[in-house]
Amino acid sequence: MRKFIMLAVIAGMATAAAPVQDHKEGSVPNEARDMMRSMGAGLKGKKLKEAIVEAEKSPLGSKANPVRENMPQGQVAYLRKLRCADGAAPGFHRAGNVGSGPYGFIVDLYKVTCPGQAPVDVFIDMYHDGGEKRPVPGFAIAN
Repeated sequence: MRKFIMLAVIAGMATAAAPVQDHKEGSVPNEARDMMRSMGAGLKGKKLKEAIVEAEKSPLGSKANPVRENMPQGQVAYLRKLRCADGAAPGFHRAGNVGSGPYGFIVDLYKVTCPGQAPVDVFIDMYHDGGEKRPVPGFAIAN
């Protein structure tokens, strides 16, 4: 339990300290992932690949299959690319972390809102290389 609390505190500090900016795929080092792995969190190699295959059985953006992004700026860049059914950019805010996800890292929950509709929960794991190109169900991706 102590280890999980420490991981949650560190993840929160990494999220709070990181500036929000757009990023290009592969251009942002993932120090947070490396730090989490140094403390024994997260899958890698064959185990990570197997977990991704299993997660893909669930909808993208669900807790069972979180969007894989790189750092807080990757999370925001992904959310800024989402589009509502009418083509408008949705509003979004981080609701907090929801504990460990299928890849062994802490997952963040974002509430994503299109005008006149209930918020949609989008789960994102910021400890990956990122660059997700697919939209979560109910949304499109801007080019």
